[in-house]
Amino acid sequence: MNAPRTRVQRHPVHGVLLLDKPLGFSSNDALQKAKWLLRAEKAGHTGTLDPLATGVLPLCFGAATKFSQLQLDAPKRYEALLKLGIKTRTGDREGDVIEERSIPVLTEADMAAAAGRFTGPIEQVPPMHSALKRDGKALYEYAREGIEVERVARPVTIHSLQLRQERTEDGHPVVRMEVVCSKGTYIRTLGEDVAEALGTCGHLVMLRRTGTGHFDVMQAITLADLEAATPEARAAALLPTESLLADHDRVILGTEDAARFLSGLRRRGPWPDAERAAVFGTNPTALLGAAQIAGGELIPSRLLSPTEIQQILQKESTPGAAVMAAGIEETL
Repeated sequence: MNAPRTRVQRHPVHGVLLLDKPLGFSSNDALQKAKWLLRAEKAGHTGTLDPLATGVLPLCFGAATKFSQLQLDAPKRYEALLKLGIKTRTGDREGDVIEERSIPVLTEADMAAAAGRFTGPIEQVPPMHSALKRDGKALYEYAREGIEVERVARPVTIHSLQLRQERTEDGHPVVRMEVVCSKGTYIRTLGEDVAEALGTCGHLVMLRRTGTGHFDVMQAITLADLEAATPEARAAALLPTESLLADHDRVILGTEDAARFLSGLRRRGPWPDAERAAVFGTNPTALLGAAQIAGGELIPSRLLSPTEIQQILQKESTPGAAVMAAGIEETL
């Protein structure tokens, strides 16, 4: 007879984990593993990263999930290796080879011209092997069934593209790509297009996300290190929720205004107009939410709950946490 499974005791966890996603994991696989290790009640990721890609994947827990869209919309940085002369069905090393072509002698000028051609606003046709949905079904599911679905080109922006010729250990020509791009950019498609511009074909043999928004992969922790860490060290790896709002204007409210702001009411003050503001309370300082400022009015957009604020402050063992939470709830 099998022994009964031990139920994992979950608890409120708030903050951002910068994960260096390992090869072979889907974004959701990585999220669920980290959520289990942290024993977290609520979590979400900030956009998919292919199983064959590695690199920084911000994971949001608790109150931080309210601001995950900010990272979905943020520019991304990638490093990739494009193997020339061989095209695969999926645009990466996992797909069957569907074409082989000769590779011309390439110069630095050729690299610069190709990079210039794809820098700035461009349009991309999403690949069939992608998670983009059509009629409620992912394109890769159609592809597995051998069905080609018509796709509409979508605008994306390549903020910068650097190309450098290299060779693999066995001497095969590859191009190292360093890309800064808008959300929704398919690096596999970009790689195929770059190879065509260089007079051949190609596919990606390596893809690594090195940054998203203001977060860098050097700040990230691996799943292996997270698993090997103590519960205390795992909790310490979390960045505070406000790290998602680092590029927002900062507004600080007194206790009465903070309580009214948390109830969804606009506040008036001497603040300059701003599309994005991070709003904090005082005694102690605590994130209340995000807002925009127009005509001297602070207009709430995303708010933490008093319970979330209290949990965060108590976790930080901040003096005055209970007093602040009680004051907020009394005013509400």
